[in-house]
Amino acid sequence: MSDMLLTAYNGAILGPIAKVLGWVMNGIYALMSMIGIENVGLSIIIFTIVIYAILFPLTYKQQKFSKLSQKMQPELQAIQKKYNGKKDQASMMAMQEETQAVYEKYGVSMMGSCVQMLIQMPLLFALYRVFLNVPAYVSGVKNNFSTLVDGIMATSGYQDKMTQLVTDLRVMTTPAADFTVSDPTALSNSIVDVLYKMNSAGWENLKSAFPSLTDTINATYDTVSHVNNFLGLNISDTPWQVMTTNFASHNFLFVVLALLVPVISYLTQVLNIKLMPQAAPSNGNSDNDMAAQQMKMMNRTMPIFSFVMCFTVPVGLGIYWIAGAVVRSVQQFFLNKHFEKINLEDIIKKNQEKAKKKREKMGIAENQISNAAKINTRKIDEPKKEEKKSNMSEAQRELELEKANAAKSKAKAGSMAAKANMVRDFNEKNSRK
Repeated sequence: MSDMLLTAYNGAILGPIAKVLGWVMNGIYALMSMIGIENVGLSIIIFTIVIYAILFPLTYKQQKFSKLSQKMQPELQAIQKKYNGKKDQASMMAMQEETQAVYEKYGVSMMGSCVQMLIQMPLLFALYRVFLNVPAYVSGVKNNFSTLVDGIMATSGYQDKMTQLVTDLRVMTTPAADFTVSDPTALSNSIVDVLYKMNSAGWENLKSAFPSLTDTINATYDTVSHVNNFLGLNISDTPWQVMTTNFASHNFLFVVLALLVPVISYLTQVLNIKLMPQAAPSNGNSDNDMAAQQMKMMNRTMPIFSFVMCFTVPVGLGIYWIAGAVVRSVQQFFLNKHFEKINLEDIIKKNQEKAKKKREKMGIAENQISNAAKINTRKIDEPKKEEKKSNMSEAQRELELEKANAAKSKAKAGSMAAKANMVRDFNEKNSRK
């Protein structure tokens, strides 16, 4: 198993994740082989379904947050409007506290779906690495090349011939094929990487480079073509290669099949975006308007990017993109139906209870939060009162004093105001003496 992983992606973060996913992919291919089905394209589809099924709990949490965000948006926008243009520390603190209070009210974190995205993205990128170099992770596929690789390595000067083939065919492997190393296992893996990435025309070049191995090359090509065949297409070929070679030989059916890969990829991406929850209106908030425009632009460009890229990447990757978009669309359809039926108020209450219990575990009681909020509010309000007093003119102060004296003169006998008047009269008489 260890030598199988020598040509696997060795990135510090994605490398270990890709190896784990590779074991899963290898297991799926082995199970299918046991029932007589050896097909990489079908394995990719099943593997994609399995991975998205595993990620579904994260997807559900992300979608639930999106729904709650839509419900919170009017309140958050009201707070933003209230403090729009205020850059002083007191206003910024008040805005932050009020925003936090809204999130606590709905029982969600301000980080939102970021955690889910941080978990999902490395998995999906690592999945891409597995599909980019299947033999490095799936031993059943790699074993199909064993006899041919042994024959190539037994041929004198094979390193130079393989290097020339890589240059002529412009074969790109990850990591780059290296025929100068002394380790036989590493050399064998480099040859497998090149053979797997070669298109149909490249195998003819291989026979020219190794004429003594023609029968072995033909047998290996037939086996690999069967394993890599998906609806008549070799998943190692790019749609553009299939279209150009078959158009020249007037095999227009294969031209149409190859063209369908980028077209279906584009359509499934569009469908997936259409089913995704849309952002709530921003009500004139410029930051939200900019974010909405950026999201709208991304939604337009991503399907186009998928369409263009599918012409130049192997059909296998196109199948992965299509399968992923279809699975996400199916998930999203049922999630939309689910969230239409559920009562968000119940979810909010449950989230509030969870948040309350979490705070209690941390030793934060509800009355502490309430008192802290009152103290912060008083700190914010006190400077405003002082500022109001300092801005009052001398005439305004005299008028306020006159009003106060008039009110006191009308005080009822025995009241606190009447007693205050008596003290004031006594002080005035003593001051005149």
